[in-house]
Amino acid sequence: MLIMKKRQSGVLMHISSLPGAYGIGSFGKSAYDFVDFLVRTKQRYWQILPLGTTSYGDSPYQSFSAFAGNTHFIDLDILVEQGLLQASDLEGVDFGSDASEVDYAKIYYARRPLLEKAVKRFLEVGDVKDFEKFAQDNQSWLELFAEYMAIKEHFDNLAWTEWPDADARARKATALESYREQLADKLVYHRVTQYFFFQQWLKLKAYANDNHIEIVGDMPIYVAEDSSDMWANPHLFKTDVNGKATCIAGCPPDEFSATGQLWGNPIYDWEAMDKDGYKWWIERLRESFKIYDIVRIDHFRGFESYWEIPAGSDTAAPGEWVKG
Repeated sequence: MLIMKKRQSGVLMHISSLPGAYGIGSFGKSAYDFVDFLVRTKQRYWQILPLGTTSYGDSPYQSFSAFAGNTHFIDLDILVEQGLLQASDLEGVDFGSDASEVDYAKIYYARRPLLEKAVKRFLEVGDVKDFEKFAQDNQSWLELFAEYMAIKEHFDNLAWTEWPDADARARKATALESYREQLADKLVYHRVTQYFFFQQWLKLKAYANDNHIEIVGDMPIYVAEDSSDMWANPHLFKTDVNGKATCIAGCPPDEFSATGQLWGNPIYDWEAMDKDGYKWWIERLRESFKIYDIVRIDHFRGFESYWEIPAGSDTAAPGEWVKG
């Protein structure tokens, strides 16, 4: 019998909920202060929920990438300290008027030009060699994410299944090479902002670990249909010939909801994943353990069996249990 020999506790606090002057919590002073609070109160764990990019609805459970970080959490004051922004750049910017809520639309439009300016300045005065090492070390997902976001923005942020260029949807080599040249500035932006994200996060995590605080990170078991993961690997999901999901994830009806939960995420084709030795999942877990001490998969039960709902259903009721 497994016996728990030690009791430990922690606090769940998402980065976005930390106090800050720029519309949303970040990896800045408030985050370090929170670590100090955990130490003072003799906690051991900081559970942070997902740190991934968010798409429509601003949910980290509908992310553009299973690997990339949410650039909203890049601390602007740190960029000022690094000489990549000036304090005056932050004056008069509308990050939202209600300190108790995050206005995602406002912070997106407020932060984008600031981050673009920081990227430009970084390429002039920053540690470009360190960035190049980061890009090389993370090439397996970073280039894919940068390409996806650049082309997505080029097509007014349409989901990849709706892009008007069929060759881009199908990732034809000639099309991708053309977009790499055409959208070079956007590609650089997304690469460098991911560098900013991981540089700041790993420094914060190191501070927590040095103070004997472990990070519990949350991994959503599913990815979004509108994601670089599905764009690059449609064969790993249950899709039609156009790459659109034929079935989606959710939960069955229960005492809390007569119609169940309709999440909308595409379903993995586990037989296809088995054929390549679950390579994508192994890489995802490996990358997660670089940035978290403990990984909580939400929901782990989905590996054993899952509720599969026909795409286009209005509720989760038409679904059925399928073995994982």
